[in-house]
Amino acid sequence: MLQRYLFWNKPFRKVLWWLVIIGMLGSLPLALARQHTETSANQVEFVFDYRDLLDIADIQTNPQDFLAEHLKRMKEAGITSMAVYESTLSELRESRRIEYYNSRDAMMMMQNYGNPNENFTYVLFADSATQQVLEPLIQKTFSDLKVATRPWSFKNKNGLIIEMNSDEAAIQSMDPDPMTLKMLKDQGFQIVVRLSNRRPFVTNEMDKLLKSLYDLGVRRMIVDGNEVPGYSEENTEVKLNKMADLLHKNGIGLAAIEMLKEPQAGFSTLAKQTNYDVVRLHSFTEKDGEKLTELVSKAERAERIQGVADRFVLAVKDRNIRMVFLNAKPVKNTDKAVLVDPLSAYYEALQGPDGAIPRIEKVGFTVGQAKAFRVQTSALQPVASALMLIGGVSLIALTISFFVPEAALILFILGILGAVALHTLSATLYAQGLALADAICAPSVAVMLAIRSVRSGRAAQWKSGLAYGFWQLIKTSAISLIGVAYEVALLNHITYELVLQQFRGVSALHLLPIGIAGLYLLFFSVESTYAEKFAAVRKILSSYINVLGIVVAVVALGAVYYYLTRTGNEGQASAFEKLFRSFLENTLGVRPRTKEFLVAHPIFLLGAYLSVRYRHAVYLIFIGVIGQLSIVDTFAHLHTPLHISLIRISYGLGFGALIGLAFIIVWEIVARSWKRWVPRVSK
Repeated sequence: MLQRYLFWNKPFRKVLWWLVIIGMLGSLPLALARQHTETSANQVEFVFDYRDLLDIADIQTNPQDFLAEHLKRMKEAGITSMAVYESTLSELRESRRIEYYNSRDAMMMMQNYGNPNENFTYVLFADSATQQVLEPLIQKTFSDLKVATRPWSFKNKNGLIIEMNSDEAAIQSMDPDPMTLKMLKDQGFQIVVRLSNRRPFVTNEMDKLLKSLYDLGVRRMIVDGNEVPGYSEENTEVKLNKMADLLHKNGIGLAAIEMLKEPQAGFSTLAKQTNYDVVRLHSFTEKDGEKLTELVSKAERAERIQGVADRFVLAVKDRNIRMVFLNAKPVKNTDKAVLVDPLSAYYEALQGPDGAIPRIEKVGFTVGQAKAFRVQTSALQPVASALMLIGGVSLIALTISFFVPEAALILFILGILGAVALHTLSATLYAQGLALADAICAPSVAVMLAIRSVRSGRAAQWKSGLAYGFWQLIKTSAISLIGVAYEVALLNHITYELVLQQFRGVSALHLLPIGIAGLYLLFFSVESTYAEKFAAVRKILSSYINVLGIVVAVVALGAVYYYLTRTGNEGQASAFEKLFRSFLENTLGVRPRTKEFLVAHPIFLLGAYLSVRYRHAVYLIFIGVIGQLSIVDTFAHLHTPLHISLIRISYGLGFGALIGLAFIIVWEIVARSWKRWVPRVSK
């Protein structure tokens, strides 16, 4: 029985390669569908927070003139939309539509001592037209809160008395100000509404509000706060489904704010129930804007403005952002004894020399109302999914067979059964698990094959080290791209592109291929029995520790720590490197990864070149695993368009090959000089 199994197992390793390739070919239609999805919406919307503009205008000498001037300047700068919140008494006061007082101030105005046991809010309307629009809105809001209101007037100005203290009354949420909405629409702005979960969710009232907003041209809602409208601890699913139905019925989609510390409660449900009518939003915060108001040199200010422009371009081009949300606030400059704001800097960042909007339009986008991606599907999805399951499991079995060749067949069978069971249990867990496993296995296999080529002596048979080096770099990178194909196709759902769902466990991709390739290099790359392998392990574990070993270990751990600090979204970079990155981005359009083109690929190429003559150069090839896993990791950023990732790794390989060639030239110069110099010294 065992002999029969081993008889079938030996040729099966070649079959595994064919299954991997067939699975990879099956993934291509799904990758193509994703590419079509990513390119289905190219309008970018720049939105300004209207409430912030009111805050800045409120401290000006002529608030209304300031407001009118900057609305015009914003439109000229390419800010086509205004974000309008649920109104409050405080916001209506900043808009100069009302004025309100507490009981004490109102009594002083009327020269009446009043009731010492009263602390109400006294509201006055700017004029009769304003009263006609806002009075019903205010009365309904406080009626819903079971707070009494009654008429009041002062010096021919009509108003209301609200039986709630002014501090509390000022922050109660109402429907967005109809007068502001109409004014902004008349001036040609698109309106993006911000709705919160601060008010009780009433289906009919929300339906009426959304319909009125749609009639004003609103097509996108941004959630204001940590919870979506309708979210509650009781009957959450029912209320969220109703809210989603109302959004869908009234043709209003969502905007997903990127890089939130915590996702907004209920957002994923709304997104799913609205068929993912969602765009990604990049927020330029008030804190970001403050940096543009600091007292710095003219050159420093220009550099910061350029950085803002670069940031917007990168967000749109590299992260599928379709809405850029601008915040601002007035800042006290005590050195100049003035109040300043970043508005002029924003206009310059958008339309100034090398501004964001011309650059965004240059790469194929247009400025306009943001639209959601039209999700493309493939008719070959069922067939492709089956092929990827078989091919993905085959790649895992193939990787393990480098260490235990006899287990290839049984691992494949068990893997298929396990994958089917996992898919039945959770399609998401299956897709992420198989994608991660293949992403780890592909660069590991690629580098292990390169190591085997040297250890087996095949590298030494090449006449040209340069030809062998380039061949190995191309071949190894191509094998790594197999992992990319599986990763992209298995995780081709729109939720990954919108970052509503995260690819978990990617940090393992940064270390496991290094460990797998290192283990193979040390113990499995030379033909030997299992007993000899275990003996080699025991010998290392029982070796005496000397000072040199400690130094090497410390250096190695330091290198690993530095590598980890430079990896992922939280990686740290120096000011010089940030400047270098910006230079690459602006010069090339897409920035290649530094660790690929400056370190890993050049060292790999040098190692392959030298391994034709020196077998110990295989350790340089091993360092190249960092570049190979980085190729796969580039595509793990699922919110980055595929063509951007392809350009990035192409630049990495191209520049890496050129720098590697420079390494080889330097090596030859040093080596030949050494050969000439050593004989002279010996004489």
